[in-house]
Amino acid sequence: PQLMATNGRSSARPGSDHRSRGVQGTVRFRTTFRNTIYDVFRARGWRETESDTDWDVAWVDVGWIRDNMDAMHFDEHQRINHFRNHYELTRKDAMNRNLRRMQRQLMREERHDEARKYDFFPTTYVLPVDYGPFVEEFKQQANAIWIMKPIGKAQGKGIFLFNKLSQINEWRKDHRWKPDEAQTETYVVQRYIENPLLVGGKKFDLRIYALVTSFNPLVCYLYCSGFARFTGFRYSSSAKKLGESYMHLTNVAIQKTAPGYDADAGCKWPLRQLKLYLIGKFGAAATDKLFAEMQEMIIASLLAVQKVMIQDKHAFEMYGYDIMVDDQLKPWLIEVNSSPSLSADTPTDYELKFGLLDDLYTIIDVENRLGGAVEETIGGFQLIYNGGRVKPDQNACYTTRLGCFDDRQRQLKRLHKAHRRRAVAG
Repeated sequence: PQLMATNGRSSARPGSDHRSRGVQGTVRFRTTFRNTIYDVFRARGWRETESDTDWDVAWVDVGWIRDNMDAMHFDEHQRINHFRNHYELTRKDAMNRNLRRMQRQLMREERHDEARKYDFFPTTYVLPVDYGPFVEEFKQQANAIWIMKPIGKAQGKGIFLFNKLSQINEWRKDHRWKPDEAQTETYVVQRYIENPLLVGGKKFDLRIYALVTSFNPLVCYLYCSGFARFTGFRYSSSAKKLGESYMHLTNVAIQKTAPGYDADAGCKWPLRQLKLYLIGKFGAAATDKLFAEMQEMIIASLLAVQKVMIQDKHAFEMYGYDIMVDDQLKPWLIEVNSSPSLSADTPTDYELKFGLLDDLYTIIDVENRLGGAVEETIGGFQLIYNGGRVKPDQNACYTTRLGCFDDRQRQLKRLHKAHRRRAVAG
């Protein structure tokens, strides 16, 4: 089947201050990255500047935000790719804290149906501060497998699996672990998902992209394309194989070092290809339900941090969501990345990321080509929340465009043609 779901509706952003005009002349960009984002800027005809302050758009790392953003005064038109406290969702311990707080708040307000929807993240503790409660939980979950992750690292660094407390004790000795030691590296420990959905006997997770242009009100777009990242070895939950990272961890940085890794083929599957596979195996209804639940999970996670985020009209955030699916077709939120990799390892990967970033800047619209309108479909992006959930198109075959055919170039041509007609008529 051809997975297509399109609509051409446009709407206004609640509470937005539509800019009357965009950047005059050539857009100036500032970035230190030399990957897909740089190619997108150049392809759009924008000009690079070395100035730290005199730019129209900047794509920076989170370290720059930490060191510089509070001291910056932005001009009206300037746009930057992170909110000040992006870490409320993207740091593993902060995400767990905010999701649990939201769940408790909904329970206190007796909104039990909404609270039950926050069941999409594994049981999680932060060490060393939660070591006591974790040990009690560990003892109640006999023979369960747990996974340890350092909160401040990426690409699979420092992650290990265990099923015995003695293995934690060895780790504590190695890290000179003390509960009251401020310099102790913080880890999260989570129940490991032991029953992942497998394709060809191999484990995978999903990378899905969400763009937030505002937290007050919340405005979020979901990109319909993404990919599944596979391990190179057949999965086993045997205790004897807990140390085999090539079997358990889907991080591309780890899989690239695996014996027999094929650099030309990579280890990714386009999201649409996976969706077609799932339709063939489980049916269209079950697959649509899974993808709709993933979209709702993303909205719920953003609502959990909405009130603690520092709103800034100059900022936006492109989140990279890592989601696991178990053998009951239940999605699990593993983590959210504030700086998802923009480097491409295959031509297909490059095409995806180039289109993603190009469409992102069509939405950000520093040149004001859209005239301040908030379109529900822009390239491969679909507006899913605009001060409230956006209702799905009644004529669409599926509840969400996530994983559907991405005819972004044709859609963009229609979009700009419609706006040119409006400009002439206006």
